[in-house]
Amino acid sequence: MLLDVRELSEFEMARIEGSIHIPMHQVPERYPELDKEQRIIVMCHHGMRSQQVAEYLVQCGFSSVFNLSGGIDAWSCECDKTVSRY
Repeated sequence: MLLDVRELSEFEMARIEGSIHIPMHQVPERYPELDKEQRIIVMCHHGMRSQQVAEYLVQCGFSSVFNLSGGIDAWSCECDKTVSRY
């Protein structure tokens, strides 16, 4: 599962198809919606916010959480140039 923790305006500008959107500030109240046994890759714009969320989810008992290093910006440059950069 790809968890996008950017703000709605960022998510609307550029997104990876199939990602789940929960803004960073909503994660503490919405993390129960996530499956603790599922592999979760957390992403943001450059990877800093998503690293914080990934660490938080691990503290909440999630067993397989990863940060998308470089965020959607790196994804756009290195993996899928159709994803807009901002």
